[in-house]
Amino acid sequence: MTGDQQDMLARLRVVLPARWFPDRAPVLDGLLGGLASGWDWTYQQFQYVKAQTRIATATDVWLDIIANDFFSRRLLRRTGQSDDAFRNRIRLELFRERGTRAAIVAVLEDLTGQTPLIFEPARSTDTGGYTTPNGVGGGIGYGCAGGWGSLALPFQCFITAFRPAGTGIVAVAGWGSSTGGYGTGAMEYASLEMIQGQVTDTDIYAAIAGVLPVATIGWTRITN
Repeated sequence: MTGDQQDMLARLRVVLPARWFPDRAPVLDGLLGGLASGWDWTYQQFQYVKAQTRIATATDVWLDIIANDFFSRRLLRRTGQSDDAFRNRIRLELFRERGTRAAIVAVLEDLTGQTPLIFEPARSTDTGGYTTPNGVGGGIGYGCAGGWGSLALPFQCFITAFRPAGTGIVAVAGWGSSTGGYGTGAMEYASLEMIQGQVTDTDIYAAIAGVLPVATIGWTRITN
């Protein structure tokens, strides 16, 4: 393989004068093998360093450093989260839509898997009306669904965010449950990165703040 010890040894042998040494030279090969081992290590380190310069190939703590460079402490690796899962979160945040109502919905869906409820008092689409300009009912009124509009609350909205549906691993029963055991039920060995629900209320508030337009207020409540 390119860059391994055998490859480096062959490269060293090929630059030596052909008539100086026989084809089989154990002592020479031993000497050159030591040099090739050092070059093999150097090449592997070069490949590792090169990989850390791109989000698509970075690994280990270097992904955490990349996230810190772009987002400071706003985007941290979750407990037990794999490199690939963390890499996807970084990419999502880099190209995320911001400053719109759709951005709030998208960031909360990505974070919690639940679609939030958003109500803007100054937005007639949210509040509806008793009648439309052509005299037809506006789809809202006493005893009907909707919210009370107000132009006294410009650039503000009310957000109901939902926590993730639960913690654990989907479709896998816990130890000692009636549905899981050796030879029966959905039961398996698991790792921390498989656990869902590592989202705190603080994460939800931070996600909303990260996409809200400047000089707006998003009154937020979080519920199960």
